[in-house]
Amino acid sequence: MKKPVMLVLAAALTLLACGKPAPLSEPKADPLKIESHLRFLADDLLEGRDTGSRGHEIASLYITEQFRALGLKGAAADGGYYQQVPLRKALLVPGSAKLSFQFADKTEELSYPQQFFTGPSLQQTSVALSAPMVFVGYGLVSDAFALNDYAGLDVAGKVVVMLAGLPASLPSEERAYLGSMKTEFAAERGAVGILTVHTPQQEQTRPYANSLLYLNTPSMTWLNEAGEPGRGFAQLKGSAYLHPDAAKALFAASGKVLDEIFQQLEQDAMPQGFALNGIVNLQSESSHQSISSPNVLALLPGSDPTLKHEVVVLSAHSDHIGLANDLRTSDKVNNGAMDNAAGTAILLETARLFAALPETPKRSVLFVALTGEEKGLLGADYFARNPPLAIEKLVANVNLDMPVLLYPFADLIAFGANHSTLGDVVASAAAKEGIKLSADPMPEQAIFTRSDHFRLVQQGVPAVFLMTGFTSQDPTQDGGKIWGSFFAKHYHKPSDDIPSLERDYGPIRYDAGAVFTNINFNIALDVANTAQRPLWRKQSFFTGVFGRPDNSEQ
Repeated sequence: MKKPVMLVLAAALTLLACGKPAPLSEPKADPLKIESHLRFLADDLLEGRDTGSRGHEIASLYITEQFRALGLKGAAADGGYYQQVPLRKALLVPGSAKLSFQFADKTEELSYPQQFFTGPSLQQTSVALSAPMVFVGYGLVSDAFALNDYAGLDVAGKVVVMLAGLPASLPSEERAYLGSMKTEFAAERGAVGILTVHTPQQEQTRPYANSLLYLNTPSMTWLNEAGEPGRGFAQLKGSAYLHPDAAKALFAASGKVLDEIFQQLEQDAMPQGFALNGIVNLQSESSHQSISSPNVLALLPGSDPTLKHEVVVLSAHSDHIGLANDLRTSDKVNNGAMDNAAGTAILLETARLFAALPETPKRSVLFVALTGEEKGLLGADYFARNPPLAIEKLVANVNLDMPVLLYPFADLIAFGANHSTLGDVVASAAAKEGIKLSADPMPEQAIFTRSDHFRLVQQGVPAVFLMTGFTSQDPTQDGGKIWGSFFAKHYHKPSDDIPSLERDYGPIRYDAGAVFTNINFNIALDVANTAQRPLWRKQSFFTGVFGRPDNSEQ
């Protein structure tokens, strides 16, 4: 018994002689643990983890028990891990969609879906809309870009007719955000319906015929405490999408030539609005089903008496798109290995690193596995509107969605890095792993506005969305080409599974997943331990829209 005691004393004397304690080692990600999580979440038994499905419930239970095993606390309102999201699923009743234009001398019936299509209504089971119409150009409003397509127009109680798409002159992310606001702009001005006109520009990027492939797709929304849709506007009684040939007759009845308006779009001009002659009649029937699906919330409480009341949010969506209807293949499971079992696996491994820290960070860290991303960022929107603590206490969000672990990435993309000081934190964390931070390689896609983090951005929280860059550390591989190949061949298909991906690209790079995890961990650790919370950049468009005095550069 004497020898161990002497060894302990010797070690203590050595530390005293050095004058300072040995440095605490920082935990590192384990590729095998990432592989284990990914293999489970992408297994056929989970049947594609569709929102509200048994497969997604199994995934949520797995994630919960991983968090529990790490000693993380449940962070939902009831103290548990599940934030149940009440949902409404709507389907259009076959044969119920009808649209006609009633002019002074005739009524013109449009054929479905060749001349128009419409989706199920999330607000009501029966649509019977009849109202006059007003053309509103693109239907945009922005003081920052001196836009107001509603100027001088009275649309109260009327159906607005707007052009699909957006002016090319606007910056991509700002353009995408304004495009997502079209419905809200119309509702704010008293419109009761929306007709969207397909344009030649849209035909080049998303042909009208392609949209018809999704006619039977259900719509979904989350419900508030009153059982009403949490997003959308009850006053908007209906909407439809028009083929340009059908729209030409509508404009001709008002003495206008739609092709001339299309020519203005070619010159990137902003068409002026005007009242249209006639009445539009739109009818449809929808069936509604109530379901629910959980966000999984787990908390590592902070150590600082003041800062522990603030939270760094790390997120990834755990849902995918479920079973496929493609008759061309016997494989019906959309496994979602990269989208987003990979992101969820990295989130779980990041949680393990935080749980293994020898010293608890000053701020609290909240881990969130979100549902309903594939249905329109529904789980994220519900979480952002119903956070477990005041939204002002959420200081930052780092989101993971579809890290493509098919090559040893040499650079990282952080969508939104230019909008807040989080960009500097990401660059520093990536550099620790020998990874550089690259600019958005596809700005035309406006990806910053298209994943879960953006719902928190809309509530004023600075956020970044991390993705593997397009450069590979292996000179024999073209990372951008592999990423593009994955997106074209496997994205939202049954072949986003481990066997198919390994057949096409070789072994999944779980080692790259570990690098990605270390970066994610160090971003959050930096934010959690730094006194100054991340700030929206003064020059960012989104600062003016969503920023607050407490989290924006002055």
